[in-house]
Amino acid sequence: MSHENMSAVTSVVLAGFVGYGFAWYLGVIQGNFALLLFLAVVVTGAYWIAEKLYFLPQRQVAAERLAQEHQQREAELARIGVKADAVNLDEAKQKLMMQPWWLDWTAGLFPVILVVFVLRSFFFEPFKIPSGSMLPTLHVGDLILVNKFHYGVRLPVIHSKIIPNHSPQRGDVMVFRYPPQPTLDYIKRVVAVPGDEVAFLNKQLFINGQPVARQPVADFYDRSTMRYAQQFQESLKGRTFNTLNDRDRPAFIPATVSFPFSDQCRYTVEGVACRVPEGHFFVLGDNRDNSLDSRFWGFVPEANIVGKAFFVWMNFGDLGRIGSFQ
Repeated sequence: MSHENMSAVTSVVLAGFVGYGFAWYLGVIQGNFALLLFLAVVVTGAYWIAEKLYFLPQRQVAAERLAQEHQQREAELARIGVKADAVNLDEAKQKLMMQPWWLDWTAGLFPVILVVFVLRSFFFEPFKIPSGSMLPTLHVGDLILVNKFHYGVRLPVIHSKIIPNHSPQRGDVMVFRYPPQPTLDYIKRVVAVPGDEVAFLNKQLFINGQPVARQPVADFYDRSTMRYAQQFQESLKGRTFNTLNDRDRPAFIPATVSFPFSDQCRYTVEGVACRVPEGHFFVLGDNRDNSLDSRFWGFVPEANIVGKAFFVWMNFGDLGRIGSFQ
């Protein structure tokens, strides 16, 4: 294929990526960054291979041909006694060896995109906290890191686990694909694991019939709502963290929807009690009265797990937020 054709094809491909990004940004479609990154690896990788096996050898042949033609011309002129004009042969060869723009923006980006893809898919992925459902542990605007291999290595895009590792434990802060809409990622705290009887009654958490240890601490001031909330220090599976309760919110769950294994839950005016089925987890937000969590939409399947959140690496509004958390 000629360079002109390759330029046109590449323009269409890059326009497709840009169009997808704009449509996602404008809310026209629900984007899938993992899929987008995978396609970028495939496309740029194909160009990279073509560059190494075809386009680069072509440019090398053209540069060698230029050098040979220059030598022949100089020899022919010398034979008839004419001095050849000064020519910067190295500069001319460099121009021939330069990648065209459509290779710069594809093959040239492949190593960087591949590294990002591998790191994000199998090691660590950054997330931004969009809401206050995990206050006071995580604040709106926190940029966090998620350990992707702690719960096992999964193939990107299709999410199939290929290497098992740890199982989620009570108290873990976990990122998962939201069961009612798996294209969205949620972050909550695991409070119950398969086989547990979990209850949230009168705004207190119970695991297997035992209340989770907690003690009141100073009220928390939420700057986003300019309100104070009751704050408690809880201990769960050796982890200590703070949770919030809103004095003005009732204990009962006002509305629920049907979800898988909903028959394992009992709703009363006091709250909700569930038995966690095999292969599933029950999660809550630390901001207990301002969190859409398992009380409302059910259990998190093991297949929906993304990773374990463990570190705030930046908050542009409050640099003091940087650090690890429980």
